[in-house]
Amino acid sequence: MPNPKRRHSKRRTSSRRAHDFLVRPIHSECPNCHAVKLPHRLCPSCGFYKGRAVIEVVEQ
Repeated sequence: MPNPKRRHSKRRTSSRRAHDFLVRPIHSECPNCHAVKLPHRLCPSCGFYKGRAVIEVVEQ
């Protein structure tokens, strides 16, 4: 295994890690029931996607 000959500077390490932060997931509103859902996915509370029923949701 090759090993580094010199240590990397703090600036180089920080520049590499600049994009490693966590990002909160983006939420959108369901046009059918107005619940919070992830975009481009069916609504877990009503089962609608793009204005049509995809799955039957059992009320609990």
